[in-house]
This record gives sequence, structure tokens and C-alpha cells, in this order.
Amino acid sequence: MEAPKESADSEDSGPSGYAAARLRLLQEEARSGPPRRSALAELTDGWLNGLFAAGTADAGPGALRGVALVAVGGYGRGELSPRSDLDLLLLHDGGADPGAVAALADRIWYPVWDLGLALDHSVRTPAEARKTAADDLKVHLGLLDARHIAGDLGLTTGTRGAVLADWRNQAPQRLPELRELCAERAARHGELSHLLEPDLKEARGGLRDATALRAVAASWLADAPREGLAEARRTLLDVRDALHLTTGRATDRLALQEQDQVAAELGLLDADTLLRQVYEAARTVAYAGDVTWREVGRVLRSRKARPRLRGLLGGQKAAVAERSPLAEGVVEQDGEVVLARAARPERDPVLPLRAAAAAAQAGLPLSLHAVRRIAAAAKPLPTPWPAEAREQLVTLLGAGRPTVQVWEALEAEGLITRLLPDWERVWCRPQRNAVHTWTVDRHLVETAVRAADLTRRVGRPDLLLVAALLHDIGKGWPGDHSVAGEIIARDVAARIGFDRADVAVLACLVRHHLLLVETATRRDLDDPATVRSVAEAVGSPGTLELLHALTEADALATGPAAWSSWRGSLVADLVKRVAAVLAGDEVEDPYAAGDAAPASAEEERLAVEAVRTGAPVVALRADSGGGAVEGTAGFGSAPGARSDAGASGAGAVSGASGSAGPAGEQAEPLGVELLVAVPEQGGVLPAVAGVLAMHRLTVRTAELRAVGLPEEMPGSVLMLQWRVAAEYGSLPQAARLRADLVRALDGSLDIAARLAERDAAYPRRRGTVAPPPRVTVASAGSRRATVIEVRAQDAPGLLHRIGRALEAAEVRVRSAHVSTLGANAVDAFYVTGADGAPLAGERAAGVARGVEEALRG
Repeated sequence: MEAPKESADSEDSGPSGYAAARLRLLQEEARSGPPRRSALAELTDGWLNGLFAAGTADAGPGALRGVALVAVGGYGRGELSPRSDLDLLLLHDGGADPGAVAALADRIWYPVWDLGLALDHSVRTPAEARKTAADDLKVHLGLLDARHIAGDLGLTTGTRGAVLADWRNQAPQRLPELRELCAERAARHGELSHLLEPDLKEARGGLRDATALRAVAASWLADAPREGLAEARRTLLDVRDALHLTTGRATDRLALQEQDQVAAELGLLDADTLLRQVYEAARTVAYAGDVTWREVGRVLRSRKARPRLRGLLGGQKAAVAERSPLAEGVVEQDGEVVLARAARPERDPVLPLRAAAAAAQAGLPLSLHAVRRIAAAAKPLPTPWPAEAREQLVTLLGAGRPTVQVWEALEAEGLITRLLPDWERVWCRPQRNAVHTWTVDRHLVETAVRAADLTRRVGRPDLLLVAALLHDIGKGWPGDHSVAGEIIARDVAARIGFDRADVAVLACLVRHHLLLVETATRRDLDDPATVRSVAEAVGSPGTLELLHALTEADALATGPAAWSSWRGSLVADLVKRVAAVLAGDEVEDPYAAGDAAPASAEEERLAVEAVRTGAPVVALRADSGGGAVEGTAGFGSAPGARSDAGASGAGAVSGASGSAGPAGEQAEPLGVELLVAVPEQGGVLPAVAGVLAMHRLTVRTAELRAVGLPEEMPGSVLMLQWRVAAEYGSLPQAARLRADLVRALDGSLDIAARLAERDAAYPRRRGTVAPPPRVTVASAGSRRATVIEVRAQDAPGLLHRIGRALEAAEVRVRSAHVSTLGANAVDAFYVTGADGAPLAGERAAGVARGVEEALRG
């Protein structure tokens, strides 16, 4: 390179010569990025080498032996930005005269200061350097990048080797300290991948974190994922270089007023393009950090456990980490979600979503190996998606805060854009609005997180969660994002398998997601035309309910300035007025079908058999079209999905459908249909639900109703229609299930005790804090019965507990409509008193309170 030759020249070795050469280098348009940073470091090396040589010559021959000038930190890595500090260490072995060493230091430091360059300097012996590093983590990190500039090369090499050895020996203590330092910095400076005015160095995912990953790798305990990391680091350094050049200041904060200039300096289209590049790089660094720190934790836990296990096992080889099943093909191992040994992602296109949903529900991260294996091998989902895929997406979105880290893991390997191609336009898209905290894509995920807390307020939580994910999807297109978003939402909803009615609701929610808050805060609510216009746009009470919850979730996910108690009260007032208008219309209530429907021929046959034998009769239909029926006591093998027996959506080939909820068209197959006919008696619902839970059978949907018998047959029969599957593997033997059902009904089998015993022996991990259950009395739900509505987190034995609470309340369950949407149970029970009449107001409210207390307890 020419630059060092210039600095070696006696005329140019002084500050003015270096300054001129430096200016020429920084003005070269043909050289930027890593080549310019390296050239600047080399130019600076040459100048400092000259200063060191002049200083040692002034001290006289042999006066300054055992002295070296060392670059540390960013300068040590050869990464000098135009306004970077110079981090220098003057090493000496202690044999030289202290006065001569001090004079040499002044001979180097003052010319640097004279040029106005920032300088971080120290003078130490190797022992002092090691001691300071042991006391100060930041000093230790800087010394890991020590690089020789001038003087005694052996002194530099020996010190660097000793510092590196100390780092590796002390890694079990220093790495947790470094992780805490990174976390504190992230808390102070926020996430680089979302901030409108980010700090390129200090924010999470910035240059400090990239340096921390180098330090972890140097410890030999763990290493960061390398794919894309070097490029991400280069991007951040390039942006910092451009920022220094355009501002003329040593700043790492990318302020709004400077982004257009920085973008132009880098040859980018505009400031948004600049921010998107910064965000993409920051996400790569942040995700690499998450993976690396998990690996560090795993290694350190393993090291602590190894001596203890060796002692327990008498020197034998330690046991392999336990693997606990979470869903079909998905297990937990050592604090991460991994694929089961038998999993075949190339044959199971739903596996990516099933693994993600299981991880989010358990509050665990997806392992890097699992995500990469899925990304490499999984086949695309068919169009439309199978029911299980849609259900697993809803379950993932409904997990709350843990959804974020799982979603980021899928994004890092390109799985989100593979599942939802429209996501590409909103990915890392900045929002130039001070109200917004997040980028568009993260805002959508955050809205789903907020919506998960509101699922008890709506009858279709699946539609709420998907609408939350899609409501701003149109921001990647020109024009009104709500109009564009409606078109995209229709396409996406149909592609992932919602029926026509649900597609229409989702499109309406996306199109009008700003309607309530804008109307409530900008229009006269006393004007009847205002309320009527909103009612016409919304169309139905169910959609209004969903839009109200979506409005709140959207605002809460936007930022602290977007929602307040005042705004909330205005929106609630508008919703109340619109609901009154809609109540005046004859809008169909999806839960109002409390009366029993006529029995089919198959159901009548089973009912007659139940009366004839005086015992339960069970039949299985393998498809919704009335396929093969396997015997009057048989349970077969097949798919399913309500976790009244286990984790929601975790069936072997589990499926779920948005259309399986209270509204919508004919539901598609959701698993294996199970019919149970029982002579009418008390305790049928909790008995059947308890037996299924005891045998770890999942339930996706359930219907209970009385069916009519031929006139010559005395008595009545309760018909229970279920969609079931085994939580793991295949279904148990039919004979045992039927026998347990008979015992449960005659009281000889204590199901509650059995379930409690199992839960005590094998407690389930619950990573998310679910919102509390909500049990209400539906107003005007039915003229013939009182409708008790239950919104709760799906959990083992939930339906059994609800049934027991209703039995304890001494009410008769006239019919039940049970569905599980994602991780949410959405159930309606039509109950009457012993006289067959609807419950009085106070009595109904008491029953609802009793059920809610039972579920909370």
C-alpha cells in the first residue's frame, strides 16, 4: 500500500503529514468498506511506528529495550472508522527506566491529541495488564484483540497469549458476566433492529454484541452461527463509516436528520432502504447472540453437572439429557425444543409449525439445529393448508410473549416468508412515525402477542390472532394500507384454509382495523349517522367483538402513546352504541342453536342400542363424510387435537379448523369422529371427558345433545359427538376405554384423583402465563335454556372440570358446543334447572361464578 510509504517518509511522519494522507484516503471514492478501514489502520500503524521509533531514539541506544506499542479493541482488529478512537497500550517489561517510558508515552500521545483524535491509552507491564483485565471485563475484551504495532514483538506476543489463556481459563466466570453486560446494555439502548434512531454500537444486535460473540468464540466454549454474521458486521461498520463522514463527528447514533445523507454516501436509494439494511444486519447479530448464549448456558450447566453425575454413577459415563415429548415429532431436550429422532421433516410439511407452536406454548427456544434441519428438508405446505397447519399457526400466535423468540428463529432461516410469502414486503420495514415502537413485521407479531391476552373476550380467538398478524400487511404496498391489506388478507386466509365466511370476516377486520379508534376519537358519537356507518361496515356482533379486541391489541402494540384509558373508554362507548344498532337487526347468533337437531340414522341406531343395553355405546367414523364405523365399543387410531388430555394441537396428525368454531360453513375433517351414546343420567359430560383425559386423548370439538328415540322406546339418550386423537402415538385399546367409561359412570372410578395423581407425578411445563378464564352468561342466548359461555386456556382435563362444576351447580346440561381454537377453549353450555326451564338471573350468574372459580382453583 502507498499510505505506509508516505508515513515512513521523514517529511510525512509528523502529524501534518499523517493528517494529509489520512484526508486523501478518506476522500477516495473508489475505496470504502473493509479495504478503507484496513488502509486507515495501516496508515495509522505506520505513523505511530514512526513516533515510537523517534521516541526510542531520543532515549538513547538500549534505554528502552523490552517495550512495545500495541493496538487493542477496534483498532487492534484493524477496523478504524473515520472518527474511531485509537486504543493504545504501551507495554514494558519493567526493566526500562520509568522516566524514559513516560517520556516515550508522551512522545506518542501528544501528537495524537494535537490532531484532535480521541485516544484511549495506558502504560502497563504484562502483569499489570493481566491484573487490570481480571478486574475489568471491558479491558479484558479489548486485550483479546491486541495487535503489535512497534517495538518488542515477543513482549506483545507473550502478553496476548497470556491474556487469551486467562480468558479461556476464566470463561466459566467471565462469560456469565459478559452476558449480563450485554443484557444491561440492551435494556439501556433498546433493539437496533427496530429503533428509528438506533445506536449502531450499543443497541442490541449492534457492534458491541458482534464483538462479544468474538470473545465467546475465543473462549472455545461455544461459537456463534457463522452464516451471514460477518456480512452483518460489515454492514454495520460501513454505515458507521458513512455516518462519521457525513457528520464529521465520532457518533454511533443514526439520527433521523442524517439518514438521507448516510444513505446517499452508501449509494442507497433512500433512508428507508438504509434502515432496512441496518435492521436486517442487527437481527442477524441478535439471533446469533441468542443462539450462542443458549449454547454457553448449556455447556456451563453440563460442566457443573458432570462431576456430580460422575460421583453418583461411580465414574461411569454420564447419562444422556432427558428428552420429553411436546408434540408429534417434537421433544424438549436440555432447555430447547428439538426434533424427535423419528421425525421426518421431508415427509411432514406441518412439522415446522407444529414444532414452533410446541416451543412457544412451552416457553422454550427452538434449537438452531432443529430450525435448520426443518428449513433444509421440509416440503412446502399444500394450498389450501391442511387443518392442522392452520391450527398450529393459531396456537403459535396465541402463546403470548414466547411467540416472539420462536418467530425470530423461523425468520432467521427464511421459514416465515416460505409459509407466508407476503411477509417479505413488511419484513424489517421501518415505520417513520414517532408513535410506533416497532418495525412493521415486529409490530404485527407484537399485536398477536397483545391479542393473546384478549382471547377470552371473543368467540373466535383464532380469527382475532390471525387478524392481528395480518392487519398491517398492506404497508408493503403503495396506497392505503388498509385497502391493500384487505386484498392480501383474503388471499392469505384462503391459502391457509379458512372457509369463505371466515375469509370475509378476516378481510373486514383488516380493512377496518382503524375504524373504531378513528371514529371514536374524531367523530360525534351522538350523531346517529356515525354509529350507523360503523354498524354497516362491521355487519355483525361477532365481527364487532373481534374488531374491538383487535383495536386494543393494535394500539397496545404500537407504543405507549397510542392507547390510554380515555381512548379505551371512547372506543368502548362506540362499541356499545354499535352493538345496540346491530341487536336491532336480525343477525344470526352462532351460539343460539341450543335445540337438539334431528338424529341421523347412525345416531338413532346407537341410541337404540344404548337404551337396549343400558350402557354406553361407542362408534368411530374415520372421516367427516360418514366413512367406516368401527364397532359399538371401539376406538380406532387416527388424528385429533383438543388437549382436554394434553397439549393443545399436539395430536399425532392433529388438525384444527377455524370453521370448527361457532360460526362458519360445514367444517372440514379435524380428526377421527367419535360418537358416544349414553342413557340420559347425571354426570355424563365429566365422565366421558375425564376418561378421555385420563387416557391422554386430545379433543378438538365436542357436541352434547339429547336425541329422540322411536315412540315405542322409553327413556332418552345423550349423544356426544367428538373429534379425538392420541396426544402421542396411537390410540389405546377400545375395550379398556369403554370399561373405564362404564366405571366412571357408576362411580367406581375416581377420575379426578387419577388425573391429580398423574399431574403430580408428571407436571407439565407451561412456559406462558395465560390470561385467566372467563365464564359469562350470554344475554339473549336462547329462549329455552341459559347459555353459559366459557373462555379458557386449553389444558389437560379442562372439559372434565367444567362438567364437574356444572354438576355441582345442580343444573342440567341440555346441550354443549365445545371447540378449541389454537390454545384457547371456546365452549358454550345450554343449561336449565331441574324443571327444564332457563335459570333466573341471579342463579345463572352464580353458576357462571362457580364454574370460573373451579377453573381458577
